[in-house]
Amino acid sequence: MPKTSGHIPVPKPEPDFRYKQCLVIRNDVKMSCGKRCAQAAHASIGAYNNADKSLQKAWLSEGQKKVVLKAPDERTLFELKVIAERTGISSSLIQDAGMTEIPPGTITALGLGPGKSEDLDKITGSLSLL
Repeated sequence: MPKTSGHIPVPKPEPDFRYKQCLVIRNDVKMSCGKRCAQAAHASIGAYNNADKSLQKAWLSEGQKKVVLKAPDERTLFELKVIAERTGISSSLIQDAGMTEIPPGTITALGLGPGKSEDLDKITGSLSLL
């Protein structure tokens, strides 16, 4: 039997992220897992590019937390976008080109932030994880 040092590993506390991005994917559009990932990536880059430089820097320095959520339909994405814009949170609504799985012009995803976690929670808190 191997000897042990008697040391019990203590789990590290989760980091406290002050900033994050929320990526919201439509759940009523049939897309493969890879397609959903690509749409989330488009939404992330678009929202990041639309964000204030100070928020970009703060988010990058913390490790770029992202939360991927699902929305029941297109209308929800538009509603979330309007709420985000009214509160000063950057957004990016993604419209697919239709080159692979879905018809051209289909709204697939919405990127929000980076922004303060508590501000994004007020907007997206009712949505489920993807």
